Amino acid sequence: MKRISLTRYLVEQQRLEGHIPSQLRLLLEVVARACKRISQSVNKGALGDVMGSAQSENVQGEVQKKLDIIANEVLIEANEWGGHLAAMASEEMEGIYVVPNRYPQGEYLLLFDPLDGSSNIDVNVSIGTIFSVLLKPEGTGVSENDFLQPGTQQVAAGYCVYGPQTTLVLTVGDGVAMFTLDREQGSFVLTQENVTIPEDTKEFAINMSNMRHWDAPVKRYVDECLAGREGPRGKDFNMRWIASMVADIHRILTRGGVFMYPWDKREPDRPGKLRLMYEANPMSWLVEQAGGAATNGRQRIMTIHPTQLHERVSVFMGSKHEVERVTSYHHEA
Repeated sequence: MKRISLTRYLVEQQRLEGHIPSQLRLLLEVVARACKRISQSVNKGALGDVMGSAQSENVQGEVQKKLDIIANEVLIEANEWGGHLAAMASEEMEGIYVVPNRYPQGEYLLLFDPLDGSSNIDVNVSIGTIFSVLLKPEGTGVSENDFLQPGTQQVAAGYCVYGPQTTLVLTVGDGVAMFTLDREQGSFVLTQENVTIPEDTKEFAINMSNMRHWDAPVKRYVDECLAGREGPRGKDFNMRWIASMVADIHRILTRGGVFMYPWDKREPDRPGKLRLMYEANPMSWLVEQAGGAATNGRQRIMTIHPTQLHERVSVFMGSKHEVERVTSYHHEA
């Protein structure tokens, strides 16, 4: 079997398909290199003094792990000097990071969650990096407003999951491709193309401990799943919950399922827990490109117009028929 590297895949997307300009190809290669470096730090674990808390909080008020900070710095340092970017935004930083004047400014904006699922770092369970690329609107300078684009405007999105294998999952709007890191060669190799999520499933992923705080439509959907073969769904469901969005979505892209992180009553003014720009939009595009669906319970996530950098959102994504069902329950309510 002919081994196709990430570089070759991107060159062919640029040359044969015309899907991506050369600057975007170079940017994606830099992001992939940064993910390789993060993967090395994750693999070293306690041997590399990267475990545990950094005794600081991020802009979300969450306690940062040492690896959160390392991953954030790796992504910034790798991407700031290449000339492909105008600015970056991270879940770990309050404002945007404008490329310093000493480097050429490019036409793209990069958004990322440097290390998703950091509660899993110390227990050696899969974590990952999520990224999204937008085109900077025309005009001089760059501001936070330039980032406030709906997910439909993304030009590339993906994630890297650091598990038993390090896997990079990518879309440039032409389906979803998966690449596995060959550690001996030091390169990502194409291992799956045209990834497809089955439309039907018997698996759902949700944090059941929050059940008492959910809205009625979510309770109704989960109750029906739990009722199994004797219930209205007529089939037994399995529940999965890794507490790492990257790992949960990777499972769904691999074998189907539905991932839910709904609004709940504990913070009624907040529309959800996950971040629209760093998590929900890139994952929604990947899921849609693989034939799945992604909504906030009422509308397609990628059509939401963000009003702030760290906007939050409810999330229902995965196998198409299940997402449509739980979304219809919200509309009926």
